Amino acid sequence: MASQVETVDAQLLQTDPLTLSAWILTQQHRSPNARGRLTVLLNAIGVGCKFVASAVRRAGLAGMMGMAGSENVQGEDQKKLDVIANEVFKNSLRRSGQCCILITEEEDEPIFIEKEHRGIYIVVFDPLDGSSNIDCGVSVGTIFGIYKAKDPQAELAGNSTLDDVLRPGTEMVAAGYCMYGSMAYMMITTGNGVAGFTLDPTLGEFVITHPKVQVPPRGTIYSINEGNAANWDPATTKYVENCKSGKYNNGKPYSLRYVGSMVADVHRTLLYGGIFMYPADKKNPNGKLRVLYECFPMAFLVEQAGGKATTGTARTMEMVPTSIHGRAPIYLGSKEEVEEIERLKKECGCQ
Repeated sequence: MASQVETVDAQLLQTDPLTLSAWILTQQHRSPNARGRLTVLLNAIGVGCKFVASAVRRAGLAGMMGMAGSENVQGEDQKKLDVIANEVFKNSLRRSGQCCILITEEEDEPIFIEKEHRGIYIVVFDPLDGSSNIDCGVSVGTIFGIYKAKDPQAELAGNSTLDDVLRPGTEMVAAGYCMYGSMAYMMITTGNGVAGFTLDPTLGEFVITHPKVQVPPRGTIYSINEGNAANWDPATTKYVENCKSGKYNNGKPYSLRYVGSMVADVHRTLLYGGIFMYPADKKNPNGKLRVLYECFPMAFLVEQAGGKATTGTARTMEMVPTSIHGRAPIYLGSKEEVEEIERLKKECGCQ
């Protein structure tokens, strides 16, 4: 099925570009109670993304390739760019004056912002998703989600707790990702659909190129790491077999596309439809992707684009995380594809 993504006319991009900053302001004006704080925060994230996009492009020439000689909280080896990206976003978010708590994949504990820079938002983020691929030039990206504090006055007084963080994805106020590849793309939602931006290097600005992203209801691409096939549950195995046999496409097999960078795989799924899967399996019974800063933001985006995201048995956005680095299985993409997985799960009694 062809992409249903609306794109901006090339001539309009040249004569009347709508920048990310301007778009964020238009979203603010639609809310009668807006005070501009989220606008400042989203602009700070945009600045961080531009810095990291530049660092990724220059990495091979600036000695930023290779390992940092350390591990993150997940026990994963850190790349030099992991460390750089993490510091960039921490600094940009702190200076924005809008955050009270930061949760990053790269650090074990929450970061509580000091009083002079404290605001009322919690940002959860993976500063450089897919960085294991960075040395071979594969697209990587930044994923982020934003919550508003339950009690803003308490946060401003310095009474931050994890109760403000361990909340379902349905309470997020904004989410997005920035993909760094042949071009730097940003997809973002504030709960009113999904808009896509491309970094224009001549302007140094993200310019809107996809004003209304819509995931087709069914696609012909499935994305999963088939190296783990021996460990899948029967429902996932059956679904992939059906994709290969052409059961869902009038006898024509689906195409397998798997980059191994969540941002890249979800970006393609948003634009072309289909399904992205990282299920629980025998090796990872709780799944592998992190709930707060991978599953929730991507699920938010996909749902806002008309798609669906599930653990296989429950809506991803309704999960309540029990730890800041907790994991979960995820299936997301075209609504009909995800519903087929849910049907197979129910049929086989899989969890």
